[in-house]
Amino acid sequence: MRYLIVGSGLFGSVFAHEASERGSKVTIIEQRNHLAGNIYTKEVDGIQVHQYGAHIFHTSNKKVWNYVQQFAEFNRYTNSPVANYKGHMYNLPFNMNTFSEMWGVRTPQEAMAKINEQRQEMAGKEPQNLEEQAISLIGRDIYEKLIKGYTEKQWGRPCTELPAFIIKRLPVRLIYDNNYFNDDYQGIPIGGYTKMVEKMLDHPNIEVKLNTDFFDDKEEYLNNYDKVVYTGMIDKFFGYKLGELEYRSLRFETEEKNVGNYQGNAVINYTEAEIPYTRIIEHKHFEFGKGDPDKTIITLEYPAEWKRGDEPYYPVNNDRNNNLYAKYAELAKEQDKVIFGGRLGQYKYYNMDQVIDAALDAVNNEFGE
Repeated sequence: MRYLIVGSGLFGSVFAHEASERGSKVTIIEQRNHLAGNIYTKEVDGIQVHQYGAHIFHTSNKKVWNYVQQFAEFNRYTNSPVANYKGHMYNLPFNMNTFSEMWGVRTPQEAMAKINEQRQEMAGKEPQNLEEQAISLIGRDIYEKLIKGYTEKQWGRPCTELPAFIIKRLPVRLIYDNNYFNDDYQGIPIGGYTKMVEKMLDHPNIEVKLNTDFFDDKEEYLNNYDKVVYTGMIDKFFGYKLGELEYRSLRFETEEKNVGNYQGNAVINYTEAEIPYTRIIEHKHFEFGKGDPDKTIITLEYPAEWKRGDEPYYPVNNDRNNNLYAKYAELAKEQDKVIFGGRLGQYKYYNMDQVIDAALDAVNNEFGE
């Protein structure tokens, strides 16, 4: 079998590795000038710079964790972001450090009493939007300072116009623990994600072509390969003929600073609406300060509306888009030669471990294992 894989992100790279191990010939085409999709890392000043935003690998899926160990050794990085609201610093997720800074409380009982007092604003009411849902879960103070501005920047619309289901729950930890994730396994590949993907694709049966756009020769590709694994936008594959799905885009401003330590943490979120970016990433802190001791690299991350020609980063999974995607998914079933995968091909807000798991499922479906 000859497989064409469109896109060299995690879904495409995992599928390529597994197909080549089973004796298939694989060609990967990638429209960018580098491998690894949005998890691409580039070394600058001895620092692995996450070119498309911070990516921290975390999972409770032991199968996936064991799988990635084949391709990289992971460091012990623990995600502990901090929120900056008008110069006041709060720990994320919401924990005793957050509540102590917010209200001056000292015990879990005091914190819970304050939260319950503020939640009474929504007592007996069914939340109709994200704002009401957040207040019903955590109260107005934390909503106003740590959720509202950040969320409105991220999604490009007021919280009162966002559906309640976006925030199904909010983690409230009545302990002094700044670990953002609850997963069993967490870390970042030593040497960067690009190195990990390169190892996945280091196989004599795999050919990689960069700077190559599937849509320049779509019909020829579909005719010349036994199967196509497509990880781009599903609506674009079908020429948007049922209408456009919505995506959110991102813009990054990366700067080199002539200091060894700029902000003291890998990720600081800026939660007030007046600041246009959502967070500043200082990449060397993902690696415990490795790299040039006198320089650091920071990236400011700006959310943006997506329009054709922009890079799509994640789907907008509201009812309208999910219903439209379901119609595209029906069209996809008619494509016997095409496997749709990844965030864009399956229109799902996947984490990295979920992408890998979905790719392994696709491999099992394809090869009957």
